Parts: sequence; structure tokens; C-alpha cells
Amino acid sequence: MIYSIQGKLTYKGENFFVVDLNGLSFKIRTSFNALRSLPQAGEAVNVVTHLHVREDALELFGFLDREELELFEQLISISGIGPKSALGILGIDQISKLRAAIGEGKVELLTKASGIGRKTAERIVLELRSKMKQEGSGTIVGLMESDQDLVEALANLGYTKNQAREALAKVGSTVIGLEARLKAALGFLKNG
Repeated sequence: MIYSIQGKLTYKGENFFVVDLNGLSFKIRTSFNALRSLPQAGEAVNVVTHLHVREDALELFGFLDREELELFEQLISISGIGPKSALGILGIDQISKLRAAIGEGKVELLTKASGIGRKTAERIVLELRSKMKQEGSGTIVGLMESDQDLVEALANLGYTKNQAREALAKVGSTVIGLEARLKAALGFLKNG
């Protein structure tokens, strides 16, 4: 089992990155949030990994911290959730917010991930809810729900959902209220 890889980041793709380790390059699949947080190509990177073994392939999945790796492994342990679906879920929002959403039983937030329907989201909540309880999760989930509405609003204005999510991630949790968060996100998108 490959637990972690430390080397030079040589390439970032749409849903993967490549790390060079003394002439041996590893293609590592990852979530949208982890990909966005990686340093620039040419810089050193250290990632924790999960080696997924299938009948016809070996795939390496990498994350910047253990918390994201743990949630990924919990998700793929659920029947019907594969690595690609798990990455889609991890790409919805930050790990602490996803844990709060699962702990609060917010199925509709999980269905925002590509390929995750209501029944699958309900199964995730059923199997992981007791493991995700945390203090203040109601407030976190409220912010997540409003941010999902803002992503849709920004998409209707012509921005991609990824651009909208990145802008809202920059806004931070200190800015409250739909209008204030929308204005701040638009400011980041315009200054770009």
C-alpha cells in the first residue's frame, strides 16, 4: 500500500495531477478542492494516498490531508459508491462542511455531486451520520445551503460552477447574508 508520496508537482490536469519522485512519475486522481489547493507546477508537494485495486486497473487517489483521505475511504466503503463518485462528493465543498451536512442528514446537498441521486445520498447519510456528528453543524449547513443557491445564481449569470465555487471559497465565513456573499463573490470573479 502506498500511504503517501512526496515529490515535485509536474502537471495539473482536470481531475488529476502528476508527481515526479526521482524520475518516477505518479498520476494521482483527486477532488476539485484538493486540485485547487495544490501548489504550482515545479514546486514540492506531499500527498496522502489511497491505492484502489480493480480487476483491470490500479488507480492512485491523493489528498492534501488525512481528513479528506478518511472521508474518501468512508465513502467508498459504502455499497454503490465508487472512487469517482466519492471524488464528486468531496468536490462539493470543504471536508468540515461535508461532514456537517452528512451529520445533519442534508441529503439534498449531497445530490449536488455528479452521479449521486437521492437514494445514494440517503444511503450515505444512513451509514455515516453517526460518525459525522459535530458541534455547530447546523450553522455550517445553513451556510452551505445558501452557497449552493449562490453557485446556481452565478451559473445563471454566465460563470461556470467551478468559477462560482472558487469565488465563494475566497469569500470566507465572516461575510454573512445572501446579498453580501453574492457581492463579494462577484468582486472576486470580476477581479479574477
